[in-house]
Amino acid sequence: MGYPRTQNGAKAAAANFTVVSGSAPFLTNSEHRHRAVAAMAARGSIDSTGKKADLAAAEAAASLRGDASAVSADQAIARTGVLSARVLGYDDQEAMVRLWTTTVRGSSAGHSTPAAGYRSVTVTLVWEANDWKLKNSSSTAGLVAPIDARQTSNVAEDFSSYVPAAADDPVVTGATGPDGFPAPYERSERGARAAAVSAVMLYGDTRFFTDSGWRHRMLAATAAPSVLKSVTSDSDATARLVSENRGVGTDGKSADGSELITRTAVLATRVIAHSRQAASIELWTASAGGVAGAEETRRPQVAFLRMTVDLVWADGTWKTTAVTPSAPLVPAPPAMQQADSADSFSKVGGVGNAPATA
Repeated sequence: MGYPRTQNGAKAAAANFTVVSGSAPFLTNSEHRHRAVAAMAARGSIDSTGKKADLAAAEAAASLRGDASAVSADQAIARTGVLSARVLGYDDQEAMVRLWTTTVRGSSAGHSTPAAGYRSVTVTLVWEANDWKLKNSSSTAGLVAPIDARQTSNVAEDFSSYVPAAADDPVVTGATGPDGFPAPYERSERGARAAAVSAVMLYGDTRFFTDSGWRHRMLAATAAPSVLKSVTSDSDATARLVSENRGVGTDGKSADGSELITRTAVLATRVIAHSRQAASIELWTASAGGVAGAEETRRPQVAFLRMTVDLVWADGTWKTTAVTPSAPLVPAPPAMQQADSADSFSKVGGVGNAPATA
């Protein structure tokens, strides 16, 4: 609640509704679900949204119980990450946003590994009570990207660190400062979580790899002054390597017009350590990377990684000192779903489809 009256604010509202409505507490606890609907939905949509949510929860039960006979709310794994957000229509009274999401659902108990899925979610919002509120939503099958061939699925018990009581869903605000990057964060654990979420999303943005000016401004806005020089040098080398390997120029496209697609979605956050001066946050992420074009061998794939973000309090906000990949946490691939063609991913690429940050 409390979104700016901007396209980024609308993207954030759409993303948060989708993340919350796909969470384990929402799907397993009717009281929690109805309270969330009352907070997020427009006045005239609360009843219809509540009924739709109850139906979705009933349908989700099979995927949340794994190989058990019944759903265990404490061990349920239900996380949603937003990979792309496209504004289909916008004015100061109403907005329509289409999200490409990845979901992981299952249970940390038993022998059935939680499975990945992809959805296309269209959210219609209205400006009401000085906020963006849900008017309607619909969901269909989304673009299916294969899991990175170098990653193998974890076993069910490996997901125990991301059951509802152990980790939080990310919350995005869409608030930005004059430089276009996230506004300063509050000096709290929640603020540190938000800064960590934004950092990995920005590091996964296509512009990080193709636009040196954007990359340098982003690093200046998010990295601690003590590490800015070294981080900038390392990031320039990484971006150059990715662009060369993918064969793309500064416009993000290859010689044949194929488009580089990179996105990082955050599925959950865990605080490793926190004080008023420093914090270390572990994120479970899904990163899409590849080229949308005619060559199927370069089709975007998704890698599921844990990332550790170290931060310090500097210049009146949380700033990163390190963003480090750690052990993967990989769900089972989508059942009976064939990956979409490489060129079909062009509809989720581009600067305008970047999700809102925290």
